[in-house]
Amino acid sequence: MDFFISNAMAAGEAPAGGGLQLVFMVALFFGIMYFMIIRPQAKKAKEHTSLLDSLSKGDEVVTSGGIIGKISKLGDSFVELKVSETGTITIQRHAISAVLPKGTMKGA
Repeated sequence: MDFFISNAMAAGEAPAGGGLQLVFMVALFFGIMYFMIIRPQAKKAKEHTSLLDSLSKGDEVVTSGGIIGKISKLGDSFVELKVSETGTITIQRHAISAVLPKGTMKGA
């Protein structure tokens, strides 16, 4: 248990091996941060980019705001969604959060 809790020392004494333990703990902290936060977030961003690249005309999608529509026109940065028989909206491509199965809009 001396690894986690150092022994009490007098004010004039320097702890032996304290520098190596500090380096090890900092490296362990950054390793945990990488595997618990950075790596999953990068994986999710990569999946979202591949989803946006695979979009095609006629796909039924849901936006980050919860709007469901069918893609009627694709651009580099913007997408035109048909949300009703007569209504269309233009949104940014990055606002699309998921592709829905075909026929979802008919059931709604």
